[in-house]
Amino acid sequence: MRGSNVFTAAVAALLVAASGGVVRAQQPAADPAAPLGALAPANLNKPRPAPPFDITGTWLNDLRFAGSWRFGPPPPTVKLTPAAQVHFDAARKAQAEGKVYRDDIGQCWPAGLPMIMTRVWPIAMVQKPTVIYMVSGFMNSFRTIFIDGRPHSDPDIVVRSFNGESIGRWEKDTLVVDTKYFVGHHHWIDSGVPASDELHIVERIKPVNNGATLEIEYTLTDPKGWEGEMKFTKRWNRVDDQDIQEVQCLPDLNQHIPSTQSKDNVR
Repeated sequence: MRGSNVFTAAVAALLVAASGGVVRAQQPAADPAAPLGALAPANLNKPRPAPPFDITGTWLNDLRFAGSWRFGPPPPTVKLTPAAQVHFDAARKAQAEGKVYRDDIGQCWPAGLPMIMTRVWPIAMVQKPTVIYMVSGFMNSFRTIFIDGRPHSDPDIVVRSFNGESIGRWEKDTLVVDTKYFVGHHHWIDSGVPASDELHIVERIKPVNNGATLEIEYTLTDPKGWEGEMKFTKRWNRVDDQDIQEVQCLPDLNQHIPSTQSKDNVR
């Protein structure tokens, strides 16, 4: 009986070993030409020039800086397209009536770029040699800025999002971030100013005030929304006494906010 148990155990061990070999054999070999992920050790450890600054930390929108909390109204030099003008006029009419226009954020749609950069919640930024991660205290909105030299994705296969695809590069003492591939629905630049799938944003980021403040210059273009460029400058202050916590946006918890009610939220 004992011999039978030993034989059975040996056969089982051989089967396990054989199945492991099959699994390993079925795994595709790594393609040495495939691009490396931002956190791949081989990518992180590539020799590259030291960045001029590191924005790792927690930052809060400087509401004392003029215009820092919104991307609007459109500058007088910018002409909205007829389709966008319809939304803008409707938003102004709603405001005159004490209402809001299409408050999608109140319905838990993502704020999206650029609006997420003007919310009155801190943003945690973590900078690595290849990438910068941003996590907002507002809906835990997540943003990635690749700084490892990769190009933008193929437009035929890219997955569009509310924060778009951001590719950064260093120009002397400035981080220049090019972002495109946005979704074109439930996405707004400002009240009554829609963002389309052709929105393109360039940010020029640099520290000021001995590193205590981030200054970001924005250039926005969207041929479906307006003619020319919209330009804004925002500032963020370092806040070393705050952290980002997990949050959720649940419509039923927003029901006490007047702007989320149908009678106040003009659709």
